Parts: sequence; structure tokens; C-alpha cells
Amino acid sequence: MSEHEPAIDLPAPEAVAAPPFAAPPGERVPDFTLDRPRDPDWYKRAVFYEVLIRGFHDANGDGTGDIKGLTSRLDYLQWLGIDCIWLLPIYDSPLRDGGYDIADYLRVLPEYGNIADFVELIEQAHKRGIRIIADLVMNHTSDAHPWFQASRSEPDGPFGDFYVWGDNPDKYADARIIFVDTETSNWTFDPVRGQYFWHRFFSHQPDLNFDNPKVQDAMIEVLKFWLDLGIDGFRLDAVPYLYEREGTNGENLKETHEYLKRVRSEIDAAYPDRVLLAEANQWPADVVEYFGDEETGGNECHMAFHFPLMPRIYMAVRREQRYPISEILAQTPKIPVGCQWGIFLRNHDELTLEMVTDEERDYMYKEYAKDPRMKANIGIRRRLATLLDNDRNQLELFTALLLSLPGSPVMYYGDEIGMGDNIWLGDRDGVRTPMQWTPDRNAGFSSSDPGRLFLPTIMDPVYGYQVTNVEAQMSSPSSLLHWTRRMIEIRKQNRAFGVGSYTELPSSNPAVLAFLREDGDDLVLCVNNFSRFAQPTELDLRQFAGRHPVELIGGVRFPAIGQLPYLLTLAGHGFYWFRLRRDQV
Repeated sequence: MSEHEPAIDLPAPEAVAAPPFAAPPGERVPDFTLDRPRDPDWYKRAVFYEVLIRGFHDANGDGTGDIKGLTSRLDYLQWLGIDCIWLLPIYDSPLRDGGYDIADYLRVLPEYGNIADFVELIEQAHKRGIRIIADLVMNHTSDAHPWFQASRSEPDGPFGDFYVWGDNPDKYADARIIFVDTETSNWTFDPVRGQYFWHRFFSHQPDLNFDNPKVQDAMIEVLKFWLDLGIDGFRLDAVPYLYEREGTNGENLKETHEYLKRVRSEIDAAYPDRVLLAEANQWPADVVEYFGDEETGGNECHMAFHFPLMPRIYMAVRREQRYPISEILAQTPKIPVGCQWGIFLRNHDELTLEMVTDEERDYMYKEYAKDPRMKANIGIRRRLATLLDNDRNQLELFTALLLSLPGSPVMYYGDEIGMGDNIWLGDRDGVRTPMQWTPDRNAGFSSSDPGRLFLPTIMDPVYGYQVTNVEAQMSSPSSLLHWTRRMIEIRKQNRAFGVGSYTELPSSNPAVLAFLREDGDDLVLCVNNFSRFAQPTELDLRQFAGRHPVELIGGVRFPAIGQLPYLLTLAGHGFYWFRLRRDQV
């Protein structure tokens, strides 16, 4: 490891230009510094915001977003109410898989900047009370990584056993192929070494050999390198696949969990208040294992994504029935007290349909991907607004569900303004286009020649940057952006959304999902209508008799709850958030 580590002699960070953002007149952006008396549960209450640095803001005018560009936009994210930024891979890479093919764990991709720029980003974010986590791919590297080049050319050298090599391409035959649209095998022959190497993803991404203790140590050193720079945690990409065992599917093996326990213990000992977020696209009963032992409060990852919930939100609304959501949450096991789910509507990947039945997948394709170009792998490569036909009522309902269902919400950059996608771009680039800041040249993303942009801006008449942009929505109090900011603010005012229990309440109407979030005396009732049409529902709220539901957006006091069923009528795709309050004596 040491022979590949750069000397950490950081140059002085360059001054960052004044951010091209100001709060609207009369609005105050809070000014606070991230304090480090520790807050061990911060991630339970946090609103996360996923940023593709390449697509957020270009500070140097070369057509590609960079770290300084993100730093210059931190005031916007602070105003929006974001607690933590999740960065897609920032490491040096050939970019054959969007940066998930890492060629050097300890170097920033030169297009993005350098280590000093990254340290400045962390410091500026912390001054605004914003934390930063970043993707880290533990399972594999790029075939351009020096480790792999040494492994293939010197089988008996120090890196010869850093990857999984074999002479038999039929070994581990029970492991599924993940990228079924591009790969025919998990083995690829390497003519240099004269053996096959194992890869669970693309053939240019060889899997590391975690049976080698030196690989285990090297990956922990990588984590510590970035933690020493001040980063607040990691999204651990593809963690279910770290080990291989004959006769298994190579997923969720006990050796993987043992290694994650070691990672967690070393981080907790030296870097308290940091978070590990597991990306395990598995059923809840399998994912819950990545939190660790319940008696310890969780001794593996602090968080894990709840992948199966996401497609079922789309199914429930299109079917106008609550059951897809009710059923998957009923199947979700209890998690350790120190842990939290991460939930999302969209992200940088396709809307994955791995965790649904074949019938449900066909239904989702029929409803949400009528054009074959909208499909990718086993999923749908579209953004939230285009999936919902830019229907404001549905956008609000989906966002309300994201902010109120159990777990910490993860928003995708641009969804707060209803950005669109470009299905004519290859792979998953259709949902990774430049952030739309203004109606000016290149959407205010970059000063470069439009032909030099890493991807073209959205130009169509509905979602084009001339119409859909931050500047326009900042100027309109009724915009989706202002509404989203208000909803985030309301969430923060009610601890029950972050740390409270979740209880679904029986509803007389199958189109209506009602649930209670409870933290001590903080009781929040959420009622959601999945139908296009106005719907009535009767709720059994007798246990809260004498309390008044107070609607959280407008502060309107509804009639007191009594012994009779509580009757509510909801607009099409409408919802209510109520705090159940006792009258003051």
C-alpha cells in the first residue's frame, strides 16, 4: 500500500469565488457551523442530496462540473435545507462506468480538481452545517488500477493475489450475472497472465480478493485516508459481493459481514460521528443483516438503502392502491436502534426493478417505459418528473412520501425543480445531464462553448433549461422548488419523521395510505391519496380522542378526535400531514 500512497502534503486551498446565489429578499439563510461535540444520530434526521460533481456546476469553464463549482453552490443547498451531500465517485478513473471503475483510490479525478479543492469543499460545507459522504467501491477496481496491472504481470509479486484469478471459468457458477444486457459471464480471460479473472460487474472491473488480508488492510487504509481529510462517511458500493464461495450465489456471505464489522469497529474507534451507508440491492430480510447485531445497536453499517420500497411507490400510485407499499413495509424487519434506512425516489442509476416479480416488472415497463429507449438493464432510465408526466400533484405526493416514510430521504440533484431527462443519450447518461441554474447559456452550468459540455443540456419545450431552472423557480413563491424547501423545513421541525416509530393505520379506502410517526409526544399523522380522484376515508383514531389534528403546512386546526371514525376527504393525489396535539389547559 505504502508504495502507492502519495505524500499527503496539501497545498494551501485556493480562495473560492463568491457563490452566484443569494436568498430571496426577506429570507434569511441560517448561519451555523457544524459543531463536533458529537451527534451520533445525525443521519437519522438528515435530508441527503445526491450530487454528480460532473453535472452540478463548472467553475473553470471546461464544460465539466468540478469540486470548486459545487463549493460555489453550497449556499443554495444550505438555503434548500440539505443536511448531507452524497457525492458520486470522485476518484481518478478511466470513466468507463461513471467513475465506479476506480484507477487510484487516493487521487481526485483531475477533471474535478485536486485534494486541496476537496478539503476546501469539506470545510466550506461544514461551516454551513452540511456534511459530506462519498461513494467508495470496495468490491472491485478498474483494470487500469496499478494493483491490477501488477497482479496480471507479476503473479508471484506483492499484488499477484490482490484479485480473484482462476483457470476454470465454470467456478462459482451459482453467482448470477448482474449486467445481463452486456456481460455473458462473470469470468474474463486475461492474455497477459494467462488466467481468468472474476468480476461481478463489467469485465473491465476485476473483483478484489478479500480473502487476502493485505486487500482487507489496504481498503481500510483507503477509508482512513479520506476520513483524515474530514469526510463524514461513505456509501459503500456493491458490498454484498466482496467474497466468493463455491455452491453459493456469492452474495451476503458471512465473511462479508465479518469484514464489515471490522471496518465499523475501526471507524468508530478513531472517527466517531461518521456514517457507513450500504448499497445492497436485496430484499429487506437480507439487507437488515448489513446493520449488524441488534444487541449492539448495530455494528456494521449505520444505514442501508431500502431498494424494494422505491418501485412499489410508483406501483401504488399507478394502481391507485396502497397495498404495494403496505406489503413491503410489513415484510421489512425491525432494525437495530442505532440504524436507519435510506429511501429515495430516483438516483443516478436506472429505476431498478430487480426486487419485484416478473409480473410487476412487466407492469412497470408498460406504465413507465413505453419507449424501449427508456429501459436500461433491469430498470427504467428516467427522472422523477418525466416518470410522472410533470404532474405537479403527483410530484408533491411522491416528495411527501419520500419525506415522511420511515428512513432518511435521499434527493437527486435537479428533482427539486422537476428536471427532465434525455433518453437519446447512451447508458444512464440520460438522467445525468447538467444542472439547470438559469435560462442563460448552458443553463448557467458552464461558461464553455456548448459543444464542449460533458453532456448536452435539456432543450425540450417542457423540461428545457429556458423554462425549468433554479432562477425562475426562486422568483416564483408557488414553484416546486419553494414548495420542496418548505416541506424539508417542516420535516426538520418534527423529530418523529426522522427517529419516530412507524405504524400503519387501517383505512376504509384502499386508495388511501395512513400512518403514524411517533417520537414520545411528537405524533404526526400522514394520510396519502394514491387515486387521481378525490377520495374519502374513515380512520380509527379513538386512541387519540381529545387531540386536535393540526395540519403542518398551513397550521390549520381540524376538529377534535372523538370515539367515532374520523372522516377525511383528500383531493386527487392529495395528502395531509397532521400533528396530533392536546389542547393547552
